[in-house]
Amino acid sequence: MQTILGSGGAIGTELAKALTSYTKDIRLVSRTPRKVNDTDQLLSADMTDPIQVSKAIEGSSICYLTLGFDYNTKLWQQLWPSLIKNVVAACVEHKTKLVFFDNVYAIGGDNIKHITEESPISASSKKGEVRAFVDQYIIENIEKGNLEAIIARSPDFFGPIKNNSILMNMIYDNYAKGKSAQWFCNADVVHTTGFTPDLAKGTALLGNSADAYNQIWNLPVDQSPITGRQWAELFASEMKVKNKMQVLPAWILKVLGIFIPILSEMHEMSYQYDREYFFDSSKFIERFNYVPTSNKSAVEQTVKALKSEIMKF
Repeated sequence: MQTILGSGGAIGTELAKALTSYTKDIRLVSRTPRKVNDTDQLLSADMTDPIQVSKAIEGSSICYLTLGFDYNTKLWQQLWPSLIKNVVAACVEHKTKLVFFDNVYAIGGDNIKHITEESPISASSKKGEVRAFVDQYIIENIEKGNLEAIIARSPDFFGPIKNNSILMNMIYDNYAKGKSAQWFCNADVVHTTGFTPDLAKGTALLGNSADAYNQIWNLPVDQSPITGRQWAELFASEMKVKNKMQVLPAWILKVLGIFIPILSEMHEMSYQYDREYFFDSSKFIERFNYVPTSNKSAVEQTVKALKSEIMKF
């Protein structure tokens, strides 16, 4: 049995598809789980309850943690530390391997200019401090010999399931409404963004590779450096709309955050947009001889899939 905790999001859904290459025994866990594959087993659980977390993991050879809480600093500070403690405890109890789908928030400042598996944990935001605690807790339990685990890191991402994608919110959604694409701080610096099907395939491949455990891995993404402005150009071309962009300076995020809470939450993350943000996947690509989807093809596939969804209604 391989279990996905937080199966309802973009990554959890794509991961459920990817895992069918390795097993038919897949358990999907969330508050309101839905089948992705016909053979999926569903379990409704409250991930803030340690008893329910243990029950969700029981009987699993591998547990994938892809859960995402609402984008709120106070909520993260409240829920993430207890969640990771509960998940690790359950994995230890049931002798289950853990694959944690992580972001790069624990890496801050200029360290994001070239992110490798060796990049130091160096949080420069409150949300980053929360994720640093999670990473360090997993690493400590690996080092103590309590746990077999993988930290599978991902940059910002987008794909056919567009929820929780800043790039899709800022570019695709605005173009779809006939508006200008938006970007934060500086649209002319590199900003790596992953394609969710590749990230999910990479996560499944890591989980089912015995020699990948007890390491940090950067998941596979196109290694071509591309800027925010170039992302907008790709979407404009594929959506056949006029390419136009509005760049929002960091200070305006703070001001608008008074009225739009999500922008207030984004202000502390402005360091990810005011300088280069390059995510190096070479370790994964070389180990597994993996060819990531090109940025251009990823945009084409995403727009085509969303257009198909719209035409169904």
